[in-house]
Amino acid sequence: MKNYVIGLDYGSDSVRAVLIDTENGHELASDVCHYKRWKNNEYCNPSINQFRQHPLDHIEGLESTIKSVVAQANVNPSEIKSICIDTTGSSPIPVTADGTPLSLTKEFEHNPNAMMILWKDHTAINEANEINELAASWGGEDFTKYEGGIYSSEWFWAKILHIVREDEAVKNAAHSWMEHCDYMTFMLIDDKDLATFKRSRCAAGHKAMWHEDWNGLPPEEFLTKLDPYLAQLRGKLYNETYTSDLVAGKLNQEWATRLGLTTDTIIAVGTFDAHSGAVGAKIDEHALVRVMGTSTCDIIVASHEAVGSKTVKGICGQVDGSVIPGYIGLEAGQSAFGDVLAWFKDTLSWPLNNLVYNSAILSDEQKAQLKDEVESNFIKTLTEQAEAIPLSESIPTALDWVNGRRTPDANQGLKSAMTNLSLGTKAPHIFKALINSICFGSKKIVDRFEEEGVRIDSVIGIGGVARKSPFIMQTLANVLNKPIKVCASDQAPALGAAIYAAVAAGIYPNVIEAAKKMGSDFESEYFPQADQIEKYQELMDSYSVLSQFVESITK
Repeated sequence: MKNYVIGLDYGSDSVRAVLIDTENGHELASDVCHYKRWKNNEYCNPSINQFRQHPLDHIEGLESTIKSVVAQANVNPSEIKSICIDTTGSSPIPVTADGTPLSLTKEFEHNPNAMMILWKDHTAINEANEINELAASWGGEDFTKYEGGIYSSEWFWAKILHIVREDEAVKNAAHSWMEHCDYMTFMLIDDKDLATFKRSRCAAGHKAMWHEDWNGLPPEEFLTKLDPYLAQLRGKLYNETYTSDLVAGKLNQEWATRLGLTTDTIIAVGTFDAHSGAVGAKIDEHALVRVMGTSTCDIIVASHEAVGSKTVKGICGQVDGSVIPGYIGLEAGQSAFGDVLAWFKDTLSWPLNNLVYNSAILSDEQKAQLKDEVESNFIKTLTEQAEAIPLSESIPTALDWVNGRRTPDANQGLKSAMTNLSLGTKAPHIFKALINSICFGSKKIVDRFEEEGVRIDSVIGIGGVARKSPFIMQTLANVLNKPIKVCASDQAPALGAAIYAAVAAGIYPNVIEAAKKMGSDFESEYFPQADQIEKYQELMDSYSVLSQFVESITK
């Protein structure tokens, strides 16, 4: 009898499912579903950094993709042993006492404050500042110290505090709050007791200031000083957390029927996408895994002996078991990576969208054909021309902070900037500068880890950018002065979730052994080019000068 598992990976724009043979990691089937409400920009307001998602997008996506991979693979449902879900984060959502998202009730179905507060939502900058000021001044334990010493507006408590201050109705109706990965897992399992539900160690440790040193979440005494609501909420959350190699429950009858599976199917504890992706890429000590998409998450694992009692400053947390049980998982990242280039593409596209594609001279068919042609060649042509510009030519210096800075030293209030523009600066020069900027931002992260004593020997790239842009990957290798291997799997986070699922189902004894058998191979490797390293260091110095100046004038 064969054993199969399903990994479900929720990204910013879509959810993807993979059905995996546990014997060898072979992918029997995969499917992707894009969020229709999100695609229509519902519940979002980019001008104030508000990014919300309706849980129906995620529920519909789960049903669509899992049913699809089960049908494609055409295997016996009893052979599908387990499911594990990874999601973006921190992406909390308010729920009722029975675990129903408020936005699935009539009163709140169109209220953005009742939606899932997506990781990239930065409306809680003021609340994050309050948390940081209190943590540093209240006279007790610094509850941010295992989260890099700076709490971010992208994270759990800041987002909740912002919403309940802004929306009294949501505040009064919400019994509790759940991370996205926890809610989707809870929705599937048979035991519907929120009080005993196994919350994700990964989510709690990296985003909610949970730690063993203070026996769980920050105490009521600290939370009361922020807002009495948070202190009351703490009692409706959790004390214990669990790693994703463990069982959260079994598939309930409703979802077994909807998905065409059995109630014997195990549901593993949920996790975050980057940490799952690192597992799918067969992460090892001293290797930095970079999940490169709209943003980046950078993941390292280290032994307890290597980390000791040290707390790494300015990162997104160090959590025992958040990636591999028995190892400390360390997280960093950039708030925008692919998003930097997407912003530039959108900017250049303005005259096309507002003039060319609305032209009365062209027929509808011609407009559609022209749009398809431009879309297929836009980034490709920019890349070719940017790559051809020698480093000896005058190139602008840009910052990658179009969505603030995640690490090192979180500051979501920062903005991007650019210098060294001239009449000779063309679109490819700016594009090259932006690619340099995202690589320089990456170098700042690597430098911080190494300054803090975390050794990095090599880099593993996963995600769309890593696989689709040799130019970016070669630039990154030159800037970091380190070799970079690219993961062959298109679905490394989903594959990592499948690996967790296999361990939860008892098919493998631990995550390391499962990853050896099921993890992704590598399809390419980039090495630093000796003749480029010194010039990139000069450009990096310009980036550092500009970043220091912009930070000094930011209010």
